[in-house]
Amino acid sequence: MAPLLFILPAIIPLLIFWIYPMGKSFLISFTNWDYVSPEYEFVGFSNYTDLLTDPTFYSVLLNTFVFSMGVVLPCVVGGLLLALLVSGKSKGMGIYRTLIFSPWVTPTVAISIVWSWIYEPKVGFANWILNLLHLPGLEWTSSSTWAMPAVIIVSVWKGVGWAMIFYLNALKKVPVSLYEAASLDGASKWRQFVHITIPIISPTTLFLVVITSIDALQAYDQIQVLTQGGPAGSTRTMLYFYYQTAFEEFNMGKATATAIILVLITGVFSFLQFLLSKRWVHYQ
Repeated sequence: MAPLLFILPAIIPLLIFWIYPMGKSFLISFTNWDYVSPEYEFVGFSNYTDLLTDPTFYSVLLNTFVFSMGVVLPCVVGGLLLALLVSGKSKGMGIYRTLIFSPWVTPTVAISIVWSWIYEPKVGFANWILNLLHLPGLEWTSSSTWAMPAVIIVSVWKGVGWAMIFYLNALKKVPVSLYEAASLDGASKWRQFVHITIPIISPTTLFLVVITSIDALQAYDQIQVLTQGGPAGSTRTMLYFYYQTAFEEFNMGKATATAIILVLITGVFSFLQFLLSKRWVHYQ
């Protein structure tokens, strides 16, 4: 009984703010509730079958996958490269680290508004740079071809500094004696990086891949400000599809079914990443 009393302060908020809402959402996904009427009917698995037989849903899934991969890989790789560049103790490195990290602590809405000005086709900074390089200007967020890369660029610009901070901490924990021993054995800097640095910082890499993937799957603010899911649905990801289904179409049953599927995808994706990471460490 005594242990239960100690864990109650943690369990009660968990039950109220996480487990109960999740259970309620799961039940709503089997209804035709329109978010307004006090009454609704249970429709079984029809919301799920409607989603899984809807071509639009698979288009949204593809957009979500493209966006997630487009954000996760540059953030993780770019964060590591930046950490290697600014890990020294030279004068002014602290300022560079602060500047690179600052987008992460800036609200996404504010960042997206600024980038919407940068992407403005006629007077935006992005096309001004392209013109300097004698390249044609782009429509950016108004183009179904370039809208997704534009949103990905904003998301990477915001998140790469966050990944850099974690890698800076991980790099400090690599024993210097290992590098010294490898140098005595004639190992080049590249071989030291591949066979010493990367394996030791692999737990940090796994953490960043998982968290960045989850963050990418939950992206909404930058899409809402920059593209509103367009043009022609080219940047509509699952979370934005959920928003449109719930608060524009007032189909809460189908929207919560979408949310449940998103949770399942996130869980399976995270599990696979942990599984692959364990096998990778086993073969080191």
